[in-house]
Amino acid sequence: MASKHITVLLVEDNPLYVRLIQRLLGRSDHPIFDVQTAGNLGDAIDRIGKGGIDIILLDLMLPDSSALDTFYRLHPHALDTPIIIQSAMDDVTLASKAVEGGAQDYLLKDSINGVSLVRSIHYAMERKHARGAEWSSAMLHLAQQQFLKAAYIAGLDDNIRQRLLFPERAQIAALPFKRDEGGHVETVFAYRVQHVLTMGPTKGGIRYHPEVNLGEVAALAMWMTWKCALTKLPFGGAKGGIRVDPAMLSWGEMERLSRRYTSQFIDILGPDRDIPAPDMGTDAQVMAWIMDTYSEHVGHSVPSVVTGKPIVLGGSQGRHEATGRGLVYLIEDLCDQMHINLQGARAVVQGFGNVGAHAATFLAEAGAKVIGVSDVSAALYDGNGLPVQKLREFAFQNRLLWNCPIGEKISRQELLELDCEILAPCALQNQITADNAGRIRCQILAEGANGPTTLEADEILKERGITVLPDILSNAGGVIVSYFEWVQGLQNLMWPIEEINARMRSILTDALGRTQRRASAEKVDLRTAAMIEALSRVGDANMLRGIYP
Repeated sequence: MASKHITVLLVEDNPLYVRLIQRLLGRSDHPIFDVQTAGNLGDAIDRIGKGGIDIILLDLMLPDSSALDTFYRLHPHALDTPIIIQSAMDDVTLASKAVEGGAQDYLLKDSINGVSLVRSIHYAMERKHARGAEWSSAMLHLAQQQFLKAAYIAGLDDNIRQRLLFPERAQIAALPFKRDEGGHVETVFAYRVQHVLTMGPTKGGIRYHPEVNLGEVAALAMWMTWKCALTKLPFGGAKGGIRVDPAMLSWGEMERLSRRYTSQFIDILGPDRDIPAPDMGTDAQVMAWIMDTYSEHVGHSVPSVVTGKPIVLGGSQGRHEATGRGLVYLIEDLCDQMHINLQGARAVVQGFGNVGAHAATFLAEAGAKVIGVSDVSAALYDGNGLPVQKLREFAFQNRLLWNCPIGEKISRQELLELDCEILAPCALQNQITADNAGRIRCQILAEGANGPTTLEADEILKERGITVLPDILSNAGGVIVSYFEWVQGLQNLMWPIEEINARMRSILTDALGRTQRRASAEKVDLRTAAMIEALSRVGDANMLRGIYP
């Protein structure tokens, strides 16, 4: 998978220094820098006007401008682009005025090296992102749209509606952790959001991803509230995240960062407060580190502070595959109702991580013909059916499906538009939109991911007679088995896998039935019906508890 590309505009009139910066940034493999140059202020302003610049390295002394006047003349043309001042003038007053005026950093030319320059660029972009985009999230906008639509139809009390639009508690931290080489200390942004505190302890995963922000985590916490309410679990929704690429971390760095996260948010975590679980970029090992750190702080072992941990530490049978298994349970129920023979039915799975790979496996075991799968690197197709187990073995050995010799390579957009009975988007949000919903050719769209379908696409799919299994129902298997793990930990019990799967299927089947009855009564689609069903439970709880003081 390709590294992230960052386009740098270097505004500098000294050719020797230009070559130095190009050489320093050219040594970086992650990210990859595209250095564009401008030798004077006028050319720099012209280049900024064309767009596509991620960050500006600005020398204050140029042929057509000098000192702070250079910055003040350029800044209005690049209000949304971070600027790093590079100057030979060691002037504290000048540096402080530049930063006060909006520059992200001030570097002395004589002391710049590759490490300090890349780190300065990284932190400048992070700070700009933190200031301007934390709540600006397409995922949060979608979650709020879905909520407001259901709240209007359900006639939710206006006070409760306003209350539920944003999380009750949201914390941001800048986490320092030591890198393996050179003694460097990296600082990354971390989040923990608790959407509703009235339903019991909060519950939700922790994701490590380079694009995580507060808005995304808030949206995921909101969706978790609805999942728990719809399936009648005694939890409010929560979510956490660290804005970091886990693929670029060593084992030791992952451990140090996970333990630092735990210690930073320890006051709001606990088996009766907030219970994390794995999500994108995290796994059972990360949960083991979190459990151990929490237990060391309180002085005794507390297995129920997390779920999704290794079985030897109190984890539950069936937790790892629960989301994919639950998705397929619901697909089986819906196929029975719609008179679709799952034996030989064509299925397409977008995403081949934990959810997608397990969903594809269980679909194949149920007799479906999995004709297409994809991950972030590639999409594969075989009209006669792909060998799912061989794909999983390849992905396990190579991390990605890139260069996989099995099947025909197609675009990821073509994969979504394959003719099939079952389409399971199990990757990212906003995959089915108004632009492609008219070309989707399935009978059942079962959402394994969070928020893969926009509201506009929902309307188009409804008009075309495509049944959408909404995410707050279809991917709730993970949190259901997490609940089982939490209960087993509190009671020091261990349930067999057969009991866990049977209990999960019973809860999901009940939730599907209530959703379908609500859809029929309200004359709405399944997503809106599931939201109304969840809102009625959360609304009742809020009304009964009231407001203190």
